[in-house]
Amino acid sequence: MVQPRNIFPELQQQLKNKRFYLHFLMNKYLSPLIHHPLLVKLKNCVLAALPKGMKTSWWLIKITIPVSLGVLLLDYYGILDILASYTEPLFKHMGLPGVSAIVLITSIFTNVYSVVAVLTTLNLPVREGMIIAIMCLVSHGFIIETAVLKKTGSSPVRMLLLRLTGSFVIGWFMNLILPGVTATAFISRSREHGEFTAVLINWCYLITATTIKIIILVNVLLIFQKILEAFGLMRLLERPLSPLLKLMGLPEKTTLSWIVANLIGLAYGSAIMISLVEEGKLNKTDADLLNHHIAISHSQLEDPLLFLTLGYPIIWLMWPRVLLAIIVVWLHKAELYYRSSYRAKKMIVSE
Repeated sequence: MVQPRNIFPELQQQLKNKRFYLHFLMNKYLSPLIHHPLLVKLKNCVLAALPKGMKTSWWLIKITIPVSLGVLLLDYYGILDILASYTEPLFKHMGLPGVSAIVLITSIFTNVYSVVAVLTTLNLPVREGMIIAIMCLVSHGFIIETAVLKKTGSSPVRMLLLRLTGSFVIGWFMNLILPGVTATAFISRSREHGEFTAVLINWCYLITATTIKIIILVNVLLIFQKILEAFGLMRLLERPLSPLLKLMGLPEKTTLSWIVANLIGLAYGSAIMISLVEEGKLNKTDADLLNHHIAISHSQLEDPLLFLTLGYPIIWLMWPRVLLAIIVVWLHKAELYYRSSYRAKKMIVSE
């Protein structure tokens, strides 16, 4: 009787040979690639950015979730409409229907997405819609964005007053220069709410998506910043934009923060701004100057594009904010100059 052949030793030997060959290939080709200086630098950038990214993400999330829930309750129970009713006369004096107050109040507590949603229910004429839209682009997300501005060195009360005043100044200016006749006739807002449970479940989906977006964007931005610093690419951004920033009255060190704030806004762009301040790469004076600009003019890409769905020309939603932001920065620089001159004179007199 023929004994069955034992194939296990042969299989073991074949596997051993394959493992040896695989180990040989990894040592020869993969190991040098993994330890390449470029990849090591990139890995170090990621490792340096992630702890700060998660810390900043958590800080933003702790503010965003309760604020969002609070606004949901205020809107659901009609409290936002009650607040808006007290400000209607002011808007009528600006050539806007009284119901526009609802839009700005919503904007102050929420974001531009909510503004677009409310405007779709009002059917405002394009002229009036553009005026209230640009006012909301200056004044929105007060609670979260003011927290960011405070963390990077500015007075929260000053920033709130600046943005609120700026929105009315820019609304008044737009009312003067935009062609057409004002329409102040009464326009009603249609309010439709489902069961509170359904509204709350929908909010949970939205806030979960927002939380994920915050974590991803904040960490990606900080990794991007570390890569720019590690490879010496920051100067490539600063040099071509230096003349533009000088015209706007901003220091060259604020270039990256200015770019980020204008591309994706204050909330998501806060990661880089906070990181630069905490690391001492941006002093409080320069950060405060930048904040005076971006408090008025930020998110020049995403936010104005949202209003295209309502037929508003995007250029009219951009340049007035930039112009007002430049004026605000130069006025603040003049204020700082006169303050320092006054202190110097006072010291001379006291001596």
